[in-house]
Amino acid sequence: FLNGYQELQKVWNELRKQSRLKMFLLSFFFYNMGTQTVMYVATIFGENELKLPTEMWIVVVLIIQFVAIAGAYLFSNLSGKYGNVRALSIAITVWIFICIAAYFDDKRFGINEQTVFIIIAAFVGMVMGGIQSLSRSTYSKLLPETTDHASYFSFFDVCDKVGTVAGTFMYGFIIEATGNMRNSIIGLTLFFIIGLILLLRLPKTQKLI
Repeated sequence: FLNGYQELQKVWNELRKQSRLKMFLLSFFFYNMGTQTVMYVATIFGENELKLPTEMWIVVVLIIQFVAIAGAYLFSNLSGKYGNVRALSIAITVWIFICIAAYFDDKRFGINEQTVFIIIAAFVGMVMGGIQSLSRSTYSKLLPETTDHASYFSFFDVCDKVGTVAGTFMYGFIIEATGNMRNSIIGLTLFFIIGLILLLRLPKTQKLI
């Protein structure tokens, strides 16, 4: 445990000299809070808020898995054509629209909520794998010249896990404070917006443009 802590402390000290890497990790921390929280609480939202039956979840899971394959190829092509930062920006923007769509009560518009949830699930599948692979790819391109890649990626994974804990905590806290699960979605939207703003402030490099 002590050795692991010392390795993370070493990376943290080196990050202070790496402005681009530090800015990207901060951006990743926020938008990943939203991404991981959506993945963890989607089932709870569907069951408690939309009253989705069990058989509907089988359909949703299959849709996400199949669409994720196409999404991975899509964002790989976008990255090759426009660069990692622009491709990530597109993915985060899609996540923002996903959260906005999930927030509104579609009954007011005469739309079946289950139908809308399936459509949203398809978009989640499209960006789910893409944003994770792009994040790791971007992080690896920003790494300084080093032979200790394991420590840097361990730090990245710690940011991932801490963001997941913080995101799910905030989701539950907002529900407890407001009594409305949909209000928590607004919190997730803010995470994505902050992450997008920080990402767009990332100083451009030739490898990422």
